[in-house]
Amino acid sequence: MGGGIHMSHITIQGGSRLEGTLAVQGAKNSVLPILAAAILHPGRTVLRGCPHLSDVESSIRILRHLGCRVDWEGGDLVIDASGLSRWDIPDHLMREMRSSVVFLGSILARTGWAELSHPGGCELGPRPIDMHLSALRQLGANIREEGGFLRCTAQHMTGREITLSMPSVGATENAMLAACGAQGETVLVNAAREPEIADLQAFLCGMGCQVKGAGSSTICIQGRQPTHDVCHTVMPDRIVAATYLAAAAAAGGEIELRQIQHSHLSTVTAALHAAGCQIYSGPGQTVLRSEGRLHSAGTVRTAPYPGFPTDAQAVLMAALLRGQGATVFVENIFENRYRHVDELCRMGADISVADRVAVVTGVPRLYGADVRATDLRGGAALLVAGLIADGTTRIGDIHHIQRGYEDPVRDLAALGADIALEEPPPAAHQ
Repeated sequence: MGGGIHMSHITIQGGSRLEGTLAVQGAKNSVLPILAAAILHPGRTVLRGCPHLSDVESSIRILRHLGCRVDWEGGDLVIDASGLSRWDIPDHLMREMRSSVVFLGSILARTGWAELSHPGGCELGPRPIDMHLSALRQLGANIREEGGFLRCTAQHMTGREITLSMPSVGATENAMLAACGAQGETVLVNAAREPEIADLQAFLCGMGCQVKGAGSSTICIQGRQPTHDVCHTVMPDRIVAATYLAAAAAAGGEIELRQIQHSHLSTVTAALHAAGCQIYSGPGQTVLRSEGRLHSAGTVRTAPYPGFPTDAQAVLMAALLRGQGATVFVENIFENRYRHVDELCRMGADISVADRVAVVTGVPRLYGADVRATDLRGGAALLVAGLIADGTTRIGDIHHIQRGYEDPVRDLAALGADIALEEPPPAAHQ
């Protein structure tokens, strides 16, 4: 994998306490399905607080390929989908991120045709898109899988009741988008309940779609062509918030996060409180105070929302590496979600893994090392570990981190961390 971005490193000198106030960026997992949804309406969408992320840039490249006009105007992203002229997504754009498959439902709803390859993204084990395809087929889409490509037609989709075999976030979003282009009512049963689904519903309703029930396990969509231009503020990123709370918990200090919904983070803050942090919440803000001397958080089991988020497992694990006692993690969502463990062990962590269970036993000290991000959340865990390690930690493969964190170096430095981005020197002409 060439390219300058892959040669950059983040360096951290451990030992600084974190203090201060930070506004949390817009949510990656909210904005990506909203970017796909923007093509449903042949008009203008303004997304306020859209985070500058590599996954967002990948979505922008897909939108432009499809014929949309997309421009940044300050912190707002403006999309004009009136010129949409294609229904295919080429392989090189699909490979940039797994969540690109969410474009399938919206392209079918808008055009009745779609052709795309199987998606790429973080290697977290099999994330079959069978549930996505099953839901779309139940609405009347004809989908053929040929040579790694999905060739789809859906000239006459009809609403119906669709029961998901598990509450998959991506399948819920894809079915919601496709159902906007179906005749009549679609009822999604066993739908994912994540806050990002409710944010997608708010966006769709702003466009003039009729969607209700998001946040519960049953979502109703009345198929109709959206009629309005929309201006929507992206919800704050609860996983970025969890990362900075975990960082302050581990490093010690007191931080205040603004623009966040405390209820979205309740399982994470409960685990940090169990480990010895003081946490106070008010409207749109959460304050965490920590002496940096944590202890076991007991057993942490990841589960679909409103359970403990799989995306916050790695950063909580990193926060507890120097805690007293042992914490047991049970990963119930994805396989291969412990790929960061080997890198943390290079820094002196004591973690044993057996299948879906990881046991973290606190050690007196960690040591700075040269490590690499294995995936998005694993990379964030290395940021947290670097803050509490003796000496210098140097993190490579940071393109994984840049998929979901707008500028973690800026944010952590603003809170007092000794952290820097090391860019490679410009390549000399051969």
